[in-house]
Amino acid sequence: MNRNDDKTNAPESSVFEDQNVPDVPESSVFEDPNVIGHESPPSGQQDSQAVMATRVAELESQIANLRNDYLRALADAQNVQVRADRRIEQNTKYAVASFVKDLITVADNLGRALQHVPSQARRHDDLLNGLATGVEMTEKSLLTLMERNGLHRLEALDQPFDPNLHQAVQEIENKDVLNGTVVQVLQDGYMLYDRLVRPAMVAVSRGGPKRQVSSQQESPLAQTPEESVADQNSLY
Repeated sequence: MNRNDDKTNAPESSVFEDQNVPDVPESSVFEDPNVIGHESPPSGQQDSQAVMATRVAELESQIANLRNDYLRALADAQNVQVRADRRIEQNTKYAVASFVKDLITVADNLGRALQHVPSQARRHDDLLNGLATGVEMTEKSLLTLMERNGLHRLEALDQPFDPNLHQAVQEIENKDVLNGTVVQVLQDGYMLYDRLVRPAMVAVSRGGPKRQVSSQQESPLAQTPEESVADQNSLY
C-alpha cells in the first residue's frame, strides 16, 4: 500500500484536528466592539432621525393648532345659531306689535262707549241695557282673544307708581293713601308678552304717607310721579 492510499483512508476528523485553528471564546464575539452587529449608526442615519423627530414635532404642533381653530370655529357657529334662533323667536313673538297697537285702540273705544252709558239709564231702558250688554260681551271677547295671543292689560289702579309701566299725567291730593299710589287710570296700558306696548296713563296721589322703597327697587334713572307729570305738561 502506497502513501497516497494512507492519506485517502485517513479519517475526516483528522483533517480538521490537524489544522491549527485558534480557539475563540463565544462571549468574545458579542463583546467585541468591532463586530458588525454592534457598530454605532453612521452619522447620516443620526441626522435623518433628528430630521424625522423635528418633523414629527412640527406636525404635532400643527395638529394642536388646527384642533384649537376647529373648536373656536365650532363655538362661534354655535353662538351664531343661538343668536339666530333667539332673533327668529323674537321676530315671531313681536311680529304683530304694530297690529296690536291698532287693536288696542278698538278696545279703548269699546271701554269709552261703556263709560258713557249711565247705569241708571240702563236700568230704565231695556234697549239701551241690551246694547250695553252686547258691547260688554264684545269687549270681554276681544280682551280674551288678546290675552290668548300674549297681549294683556296692565292692572295699574291702586298700584305703586312704576315709571317703567306708568305715565303720570296728573297728581291728586289724597292723604288717605300712600304717596305715589295710582288712584285713577285715564288710559289702560298693555304688554305683549314681556315687552311694554303702551304705558298706562294714570293719576297719582300726593300728600299722603311716604312709601318705603327698598334699595333693590330704586333706580337712578327712574322718574318720580312729579317728574313724569312735569314732562307730560311740557308737551302741551
